[in-house]
Amino acid sequence: MGIILKEHIEYKLIITEEEKKFNLNKKEHLLASPKHLPEILPRVFKKERGKEYLCFKKQNISEKEIKISSDYFVGIDWLTTDKSRFIQVEPKLNDKVVESFEKVSDIENEDISEKEIEQWDKETKDEIETSGNEYEVNVIEMLMQIMSHSEVSRHTENLLLVDWEDHEILINQKQDLLTPFLVVKFLNLLKDITRKGLKKSYYKEQKNLRNRVKGKILVGQQIRQNVFKNRLTNTFCEYQVFGEDSLENRFLNKVFIFCTNYVENNKIYFKDENEIFWLINYIRPSFEHIGSEINIHEIKNYKHNPFFKEYKDAIKVGQQILKRFSYNITKTTEEKISTPPFWIDMPKMFELYVYAQLLKDNPELKAENFNYQFSTHGNALDFLICSGDKKIVVDAKYKLHYNYSQVHNDIRQVAGYARLKKVKNQSPQLNEEIECLIIYPKPIDGICNNNLNLGELKWDEVSVYHKVYKIGISLPTIK
Repeated sequence: MGIILKEHIEYKLIITEEEKKFNLNKKEHLLASPKHLPEILPRVFKKERGKEYLCFKKQNISEKEIKISSDYFVGIDWLTTDKSRFIQVEPKLNDKVVESFEKVSDIENEDISEKEIEQWDKETKDEIETSGNEYEVNVIEMLMQIMSHSEVSRHTENLLLVDWEDHEILINQKQDLLTPFLVVKFLNLLKDITRKGLKKSYYKEQKNLRNRVKGKILVGQQIRQNVFKNRLTNTFCEYQVFGEDSLENRFLNKVFIFCTNYVENNKIYFKDENEIFWLINYIRPSFEHIGSEINIHEIKNYKHNPFFKEYKDAIKVGQQILKRFSYNITKTTEEKISTPPFWIDMPKMFELYVYAQLLKDNPELKAENFNYQFSTHGNALDFLICSGDKKIVVDAKYKLHYNYSQVHNDIRQVAGYARLKKVKNQSPQLNEEIECLIIYPKPIDGICNNNLNLGELKWDEVSVYHKVYKIGISLPTIK
């Protein structure tokens, strides 16, 4: 039985010993005997600068009540260590949080009392909890945009956490985010490989040759297939061939067939069908003459060639996809599937989505102009844009706060980055204040700017700060 949460939402579970009461409302209760209370151990997504980032949080309110809260990771995991309940966090955002962030940043009056701030926070929190104005973020569409730029796609390695060793969770196909995520990532890696051309290498081939010998004779197969069958002019040989039908390419083709089958049977995940099918049709001709018969154990011992770095990532993701389907292509059509626990880092996803949008809307700039994750003194700026005589500190703020003080802390943090000497000294060197820009997500039907062309942006200045600006960009959503 699963508990479904939205991002950044709290949920209370009442502990009960009565099985009848539990069965009547499983969503609100946790069944436990006095001697055995199911243990809840939130998974750690990552550790950065001595801080642990938990996929979800647990707080014991009393002996009979537990509070579960989601943060900004979406996915599915076991809630209890006895595997009796699981938790799922959906990528849904509340536009009331966005409205609060915009209202706070637009307030020009700085003389607000603590009582007024407290009242503001309480009313906003009530609005968020009672509001039904939510939109579900299309994570797969965001990934499509990210993976379309090779400069951005190489930063996706730590975007996903999957525990392949844990017990799998049975869910409906529609609840699955992991499979389409891996499929999109694999197809885009394959696109980069086919654009450069498939790798050619020496590989072994076994063939029953007529009236000739090549390489070495395989005695066992020769006796079984030729001597016993009185085919005395045939010789079963193994020899090396230089070409594209190698072990690695056959493996990629096998995974490609799985992905094609999955996309055709699960179009619901792909908002723009033309884009995903264009990708498949772009890749298909390169593998027309490549086989798909392969011993999976052979690929486990594959040695990466540094001259073909795209193969390393594609084979890694391909192995995950085959493991996902238990190497059985018929599982791509099932309505009920089992999935390993997984989590997606949504703030990181938003950063990369903004990065892809900046590259798309500013073709005259290169990846090095954006200085993604520019680090200094334990701080990491999302972007430090340096071009010509312009320098901008950009913060992609997916984790919006509605709390008055926290909103200002976020703004001051960005402004503080612009005062760092390492940032000031980065070319071009400016004597004047560096401009700061906060980019945040807005609902699809909100008034926002989808064009991040730095030469055309209409700057919306944060009222009480000098040269600090904000802009909302729409995210792809699922209706």
